[in-house]
Amino acid sequence: MKKIFVLFLTLIMLAGISSCGSNGTSNTDNQSSKSGTATQNSGNTNKILVAYFSYSGNTKTVAEKIQKNTNAEIFRIETKEDYPSDYDAVVDKAQQEQDENARPELKSKIENLDDYDVIFLGYPNWWGTMPMALFTFLEENNLDGKTIVPFCTHEGSALGRSEDDIKSLCSKSTIKEGLAIRGSDVNADDTDSEINKWIENLNL
Repeated sequence: MKKIFVLFLTLIMLAGISSCGSNGTSNTDNQSSKSGTATQNSGNTNKILVAYFSYSGNTKTVAEKIQKNTNAEIFRIETKEDYPSDYDAVVDKAQQEQDENARPELKSKIENLDDYDVIFLGYPNWWGTMPMALFTFLEENNLDGKTIVPFCTHEGSALGRSEDDIKSLCSKSTIKEGLAIRGSDVNADDTDSEINKWIENLNL
């Protein structure tokens, strides 16, 4: 009888050890998974800047959505001379600047541009390409070796020839596939998911 009792206690102890071992394995697996995710996130050392020019506010809205998604820093490109508030007058001014191959003077510069690896570059499509203020920005800043990701707002012309213009101005940079969003759609329900999917596919 005593042997049976001892055997019974032994079986209970073994069951307890087995149970603890199972929980230990589960905890280790969970910790491994979490630490793998943390390593992957911390391994992404690219420092990102969203630099944008916006007239009506549409490009600003998209820029802020990208900033939120990428945890980037943000910089607004502004000209010293304000554009007219009347839309038709802005259209005429934009065409004049393009015809003259103008380089509008900018209000401010980014002092620490060397700190960034990836530049999301945003603008409205004006007359088939980016505003001439963007030409000023790209010519005034050395982006050699950096990754440039264009995005624009438009009302039918998409990115136009702006990607080719950026490649021409920044021949020593890597130019990623750009994103074009209609100005009337910047606040649409599916725009956030479109932006998020685009950023994910960039593999930055």
